[in-house]
Amino acid sequence: MNIHEYQAKEILKSYGVAIQEGVVVDNAENTESSVKELQERTGTDWVVVKAQIHAGGRGKGGGVKLAKNMDEAKQRVNDILGMQLVTPQTGPEGKRVNKVLIAQDVYYPGASEPKEFYMSVLLDRALGKNVIIYTTEGGMDIEEVAETNPEKIWKEWIDPATGLLPFQARKVAFNLGLEGQAMKQMVKFVNALYQAYVDTDSSMFEINPVLKTSDDRIIAVDAKVDLDDNALYRHKDFAELRDESEEDPTEVEAKKFNLNYVKLDGNVGCMVNGAGLAMATMDIIKLSGGEPANFLDVGGTASAETVEAGFRIILKDPNVKAILINIFGGIVRCDRVAQGVVDAYKNIGDIPVPIIVRLQGTNAEEAKKIIDESGLEVRSAILLQEAADAVKAVVS
Repeated sequence: MNIHEYQAKEILKSYGVAIQEGVVVDNAENTESSVKELQERTGTDWVVVKAQIHAGGRGKGGGVKLAKNMDEAKQRVNDILGMQLVTPQTGPEGKRVNKVLIAQDVYYPGASEPKEFYMSVLLDRALGKNVIIYTTEGGMDIEEVAETNPEKIWKEWIDPATGLLPFQARKVAFNLGLEGQAMKQMVKFVNALYQAYVDTDSSMFEINPVLKTSDDRIIAVDAKVDLDDNALYRHKDFAELRDESEEDPTEVEAKKFNLNYVKLDGNVGCMVNGAGLAMATMDIIKLSGGEPANFLDVGGTASAETVEAGFRIILKDPNVKAILINIFGGIVRCDRVAQGVVDAYKNIGDIPVPIIVRLQGTNAEEAKKIIDESGLEVRSAILLQEAADAVKAVVS
């Protein structure tokens, strides 16, 4: 579950991570009072207005602006709040900005030059260890750094059994070229960041940039946090952080029916039970000349209700030209799924695209009979090749 920058910073702050302070605004009328509150709290003169959407590259799209006085702050908030912000991560349609973060300016003059770093914490699944990825090339896309200057990216692997050891935090600070007070502050920052990542059961913490200010403070200027959905039952308070307006509406609807749905850009909708079978089904669709329009796993206990919900969700995509249902009956009986398909077809009414149903496993023959005798425009298949041939026939 992705959360906004301001929410991520509040989590970090609760663990002792120094952050760029700010105030969230969702109504331009509150700009003046919010700026004054921030100035009183932090002593800042200038402020930065930052669009709050679930996407990176906001600055490149005009979603991050500096304001040097109150009039500029009001203008920045008016310009950004409500805009359709397009960034490299949103796609051409962009995302509507419903909130902005008015943040303190932390790039003030001082004894030394500010420096930007990149730092993230995530799980290295291949090694079964957490890893801190960091570089001196902060403020840039990490993918770009990895492509052009891979030697500037360091990785520090942490064994979950021992946790982050003191020498590892010092090593990170040393590799970033810090010394004195700045090094001490970075060691503290790394320890707090790692503890926040572990305690919140997150999939990723990404800070870009981590800033060494001109007076040698280390702070998180930005924060991207991905909370692990599978661990949310241990963090009931995180549920209120979800912003459904930032998520695909069909994915939100799918969650209400406990369906695992991800929208893709293809033309063949697919409904399966099991993630492995879903991947194989998408391969079949591509080999048959089509492109998968979605990933939809109805789970091992598919019922008539979930099948109907799946149909409705897939049909909301105007690009879908056919639907392939591929079910292996292990726990779930194929005949029950087949009846669900027939019932869903009748309840929804006229379905404008061809439907191919491949049912294999428990009661597969009974299921095929139900489909074939339904009188509906549904093509049944037993073998995987039959399903592939049927897909090819409707998309070619």
